[in-house]
Amino acid sequence: MRYCLHILSLTASLLLGACSPDSGQKDPVAEAQFQNEKRIGDQNVTEKQERDAEFMVKAASNGMLEVELSKLAQQKATHPAIKNFAQQMITHHSEANAALRTLAEQKGLVLPQGLGRDQQETYRQLASLAGPQFEKQYITAMVDAHKQDVDEFEDMSEDAYDGDIRGLAAKYAPILDQHLEMARQAEDQVANLP
Repeated sequence: MRYCLHILSLTASLLLGACSPDSGQKDPVAEAQFQNEKRIGDQNVTEKQERDAEFMVKAASNGMLEVELSKLAQQKATHPAIKNFAQQMITHHSEANAALRTLAEQKGLVLPQGLGRDQQETYRQLASLAGPQFEKQYITAMVDAHKQDVDEFEDMSEDAYDGDIRGLAAKYAPILDQHLEMARQAEDQVANLP
């Protein structure tokens, strides 16, 4: 009987180990959210502070994706409006990402160290395209991303619990709005490409 229990226990351990994701395969965005939720839970923090942490993680992951897609556009795009826009996104979002990281460190928040699974899939899809098809999809992705960014940053510029996070959101909301307008203009310029 004890032998059967030992075998059963060993089998359960092996099955659990097989179901556990490899640490190298963890989604960086999900991992950052988990770490923040754990810290917030341990410290008995309010729901508003949890919202602040979620905003910081989402802003960082979106910012990283926008930089990576823009680097890809620098390599693949030929249309001057797209190349110019992509260069500006690399510069501006790299600066914003650095500001997010600095603030997150000050607040004890964890930000993703790489692209999440959804962002990786978006990157792969765009990387598989070329020419005008790539340019159109890239700029459409940037318009969509900036619409979300503007909404989030404007909301958090008023609603963030933490004053520093509120200040960061207020600082970057108008810049992101400018990016959205630039993206729409570039989108108009490539709309009629074959």
